[in-house]
Amino acid sequence: MPPKILIIGSGIAGLCTAIKAAKLAPGAEISIVNKSTPDEGATRYAQGGIAAVWSSRDSFDDHKTDTLRAGAGLCNNHAVETCVREGPLRVQELIDLGVKFTRSEGRNTYDLHREGGHSRRRILHADDLTGLEIERALLKEAGAMAGIKILDHHIAIDLITEGKLFRRRSLPGRCLGAYLLDINASRVVTSAADITILATGGAGKIYLYTSNPDVSTGDGIAMAYRAGARIANMEFIQFHPTCLFHPAARNYLVSEALRGEGAELTTLDGEKFMTRHHPMGSLAPRDIVARAIDREIKRTGDKHVLLDCRPIGAAELRSKFPNIYENCLRHGIDITTAPIPVVPAAHYTCGGVLVDENARTTIDGLYAVGETACSGLHGANRLASNSLLEAVVYAHRAASHATGAGRNPPSGDAHELPSKLPDWQSGQAVQLEEQIDIAASWLEIRTLMWNYAGIIRSNRRLERARRRLEILHDEIFADYWNFLPTRDLIELRNILTVAGLIIQSAMLRRESRGLHYSIDYPETDDVHFKHDTVL
Repeated sequence: MPPKILIIGSGIAGLCTAIKAAKLAPGAEISIVNKSTPDEGATRYAQGGIAAVWSSRDSFDDHKTDTLRAGAGLCNNHAVETCVREGPLRVQELIDLGVKFTRSEGRNTYDLHREGGHSRRRILHADDLTGLEIERALLKEAGAMAGIKILDHHIAIDLITEGKLFRRRSLPGRCLGAYLLDINASRVVTSAADITILATGGAGKIYLYTSNPDVSTGDGIAMAYRAGARIANMEFIQFHPTCLFHPAARNYLVSEALRGEGAELTTLDGEKFMTRHHPMGSLAPRDIVARAIDREIKRTGDKHVLLDCRPIGAAELRSKFPNIYENCLRHGIDITTAPIPVVPAAHYTCGGVLVDENARTTIDGLYAVGETACSGLHGANRLASNSLLEAVVYAHRAASHATGAGRNPPSGDAHELPSKLPDWQSGQAVQLEEQIDIAASWLEIRTLMWNYAGIIRSNRRLERARRRLEILHDEIFADYWNFLPTRDLIELRNILTVAGLIIQSAMLRRESRGLHYSIDYPETDDVHFKHDTVL
């Protein structure tokens, strides 16, 4: 019997998984849950592109070496090998689905960018709107497939597991689906599934400054943790070095590809400071660039630094980066004649739900793909444009495994499964009348995470954040149980959970490695900490 597959998230990872599963298992019932509109997520804002060995001047070994170097000793070698070698096949599938990557002018080849940490040009892109183009093609394909249903304006509240149904605290048992809130109808829906796949993206909204859209609240990570899944490497939060600093700009990322083409980071007085921090200068890996900018801002007292794009040339800037050029122009900045004011911002969650080579979590029937997952590809720091690569590779693997696994009976010696899952129980909960407490708690969590668990950390800062989160936990969970669920309340609960995971992981790693930098432990300690942090 074809499986019922529930995919929570509608970005590149979720859509690729759904499309592949529909092709591999004709007749499968596939539901994609999306808490906003289908195209609203981190994928559409990915400017840079997707990394894959595409040129004869490149090699798998070079891509692997670059990935491992960026990962600071924590990459899973098998995951790196898998993604690098399978990447070109998955990119070709995107092309076959209608993704229009930019071609070199006058030649029948794809234009390849180079970004920070890469030794070769290997970034396929669609001008500077790669994610939007990929999302367009995938949504068109998914919309044309009979077995796929997209549930807009639904948010997952919690996973349903055997452990919860049968009150077995020691083991979560198999995942059986999820409870979903129909946001428009304010109604909780029970969604049973043979296979549940988390593809909810990252958790950038936990921080005060982020390049992420509003939907990036760590929902999948939080739900998986509450269900009993293992979570890994949450201390490694990547801060994108260059987000536009402007009072009217909101979460606008300035692509790393600009630096790949020759743009230079400078202080306000024009000094090219990156050569003082790394031999690769402005093309150093993101963690190094973000810390360098943070140090320069603290040293000078300035609120930002500058990204000088003028070395690229006006014509090339307009042709290669039309979206960035137009967006900056709307904010009064002509990047052909003036530098861009930039600051670092929370950008990518390298840790997440621990998965194996087939995207399986530690809970039967539950998979995780994309930024929600921790496959081991990124280690302690993600190499630029490896995120879309990981999404398409593990989407393929998850769909291939799940369409077979969905036909198997549940494993273990659990009780006989009920023919109908129980409905959501609201108990004595009442309608939430005021939003002030949610707004205040949200701002407090984001502010304390930026100040105490951001780019540079210390024992004192982390401990202060931990203590305050404990107080907030009691307040927020009281509201969660006293009031009927709303999107804001569900997201607040999730960012609190994930913020706690980041703090726990950061306190356990008593060294500096990759994206985790502690002033109390400024050196890397391979003897004690060359391993994943698993919660």
